[in-house]
Amino acid sequence: MIHLESADVQAPARDTAGLADILCISSIDWDFIWQGHQEIMSTLAASGRRVLFLENTGVRPLRFRDLPRLRKRLRNWSKGPGGFREERPNLFVLSPIVLPGPYSRIATRVNRFLLLRSIRRWMRTLGVSRPIAWTFLPTPLAHELITFLDPALTVYYCIDDLASSSPEARRIASSEEAMFRRADLVFVTSEKLRHRAATYTSRVHLFPFGVKYDAFAAVRESPRRPPSDMAGLARPIVGYVGGLHQWIDQDLVAETAAKCRDATFVFVGPPQCDLSRLEAAPNVKLLGAKPHAELPHYVREFDVGLVPYKLSEYTENVYPTKLNEYLAMGIPVVASNLAEIRRFNAEHGGNAEHGEIVSIARDSAEFASAIGRAIAGGPPGGVGRRLAVARANSWSSRIHQMTDLIAGAAATRARQEERWDERLRRAYRRARRRTAEVVLGIVLTYLLLFQTQFVWLLARPLKVVDSPQPADVIVVFAGGVGESGKAGGGYQERVKQAAELYRAGYARNLVFSSGFVFVFPEADIMRALAIDNGVPASAIELEKSAKNTQDMVTNSKHILDAHGWRRVLLVSSPYHMRRALLTWRRAAPDVAVVATPAPISQFYAHDRGASLEQMRGILQEYAAIVMYWWNGWI
Repeated sequence: MIHLESADVQAPARDTAGLADILCISSIDWDFIWQGHQEIMSTLAASGRRVLFLENTGVRPLRFRDLPRLRKRLRNWSKGPGGFREERPNLFVLSPIVLPGPYSRIATRVNRFLLLRSIRRWMRTLGVSRPIAWTFLPTPLAHELITFLDPALTVYYCIDDLASSSPEARRIASSEEAMFRRADLVFVTSEKLRHRAATYTSRVHLFPFGVKYDAFAAVRESPRRPPSDMAGLARPIVGYVGGLHQWIDQDLVAETAAKCRDATFVFVGPPQCDLSRLEAAPNVKLLGAKPHAELPHYVREFDVGLVPYKLSEYTENVYPTKLNEYLAMGIPVVASNLAEIRRFNAEHGGNAEHGEIVSIARDSAEFASAIGRAIAGGPPGGVGRRLAVARANSWSSRIHQMTDLIAGAAATRARQEERWDERLRRAYRRARRRTAEVVLGIVLTYLLLFQTQFVWLLARPLKVVDSPQPADVIVVFAGGVGESGKAGGGYQERVKQAAELYRAGYARNLVFSSGFVFVFPEADIMRALAIDNGVPASAIELEKSAKNTQDMVTNSKHILDAHGWRRVLLVSSPYHMRRALLTWRRAAPDVAVVATPAPISQFYAHDRGASLEQMRGILQEYAAIVMYWWNGWI
């Protein structure tokens, strides 16, 4: 676990000659399906670089189906101080709690302020200065973080056409164009993405996701150990590994499975959409998510690997990671007619004599035919060809090429920044950013407290209002400062409410409780006001010795016991009601208390934000609840 130091304590400097620490702005969470994000960053961390993996901050508005992910984020946030945890040596994960709304200017600025504080604290604690920013997100928030952190280098790894992933995410297009322009290096996973990026920058390089070849080779060459949930399945097995998402063509798979009734179709991965079409197919088995380290053992049991994707604007940019995982186990692959599959075949020398590395099928009939040919054995030497292609697409090869490019770009930028005028400009930019952050923090705090409903949302748990019901007695708590925030204020509103409840016939008796003396004893004043409002003097009893809410409850309870009253309409300040009810519940559990505060409170009246006096009153109520709990009164 990482122990973050306070903001004014700095860790000793560490000798990082030859190392470049990394801030990874990820488009997925660390414990999501293992992909290139985790593979690259864990490899860089293993090489000695300190890596901060910032989990996904979002590319679209929140949906109801995101609630499980939010609960998981909150659990991850609680695993370490400030949402930080150390997953492995040199690799730290930050699970941020951010405001929703990736394209809202206010949300972006608030999130930037919060994240910069966390990231800079991590940097100070570990002695990190000017890390490389490696982002998988081109969102406005990613831009803001990069601008204010002033990294040594910016790398944008574009792995998807995010704008076409959902209707809500289309707003990201202009932000991504700006990221293409600003990044020192742009890596892409498909030719179509490369062509798009090249419109804005010449610093673009094609790096499709690779495979951890050695891990698959170790399983392939070891004694066979079928996973327990695959041991009894009928062969041949046609398999798929990866997320079971909306881009899988379920109709295509079901129709193909119906044509290949002797085969078992196995899908290994977490469900991410409705899978009823696959679940209905008798020879399709859904095995669910598996640990990343176990996937090679599942792929080894496949006779054929599948990439059954729908053809769409989004999948035109997709390079399926699972492709090289199948090939690393030496098994044949059948895939949809994706642009990247066609490019892959062309790059790796498909020909008439040996056939293409990956069989492309356009419909269920072609899928069934290609699967049949693959099971029959295919052309000679096929296994060796597949292994050679997988080895050429290993992650070790990819990351070596990437780090060479990064080292070259970093050296070029360092030479540019050696000029005295450029260093001075950077110093001024940092000073302006720090000033802007302080001013922005003050402005946002002012707007949040004084111009929004934020304070009243925080105060909402204090306020309890029930519908009036017939009762034995109306009990009115006064008390001046403690309840209204102002000496001698607030009791008029409560007397008016009590008189109206009396006249409406909800109860025939009243108890006024207050030992507070401003000019005159408050209980006596309330009695006089109630009489003026039509309540007969004979219906009123006074409790005049209480000094606080605890006294009011216990002293009122004595009056109730003397008359045998067991049902109370309680009138008090609206934001005092929670403490009063908790005190009643502890001191008089046999009394039924109905919360009927004054409907209009002059002190707590508000249109938008709160005043300083109102905030102080609300804070006093929360502090009083803590004190009452400590004393055992609630």
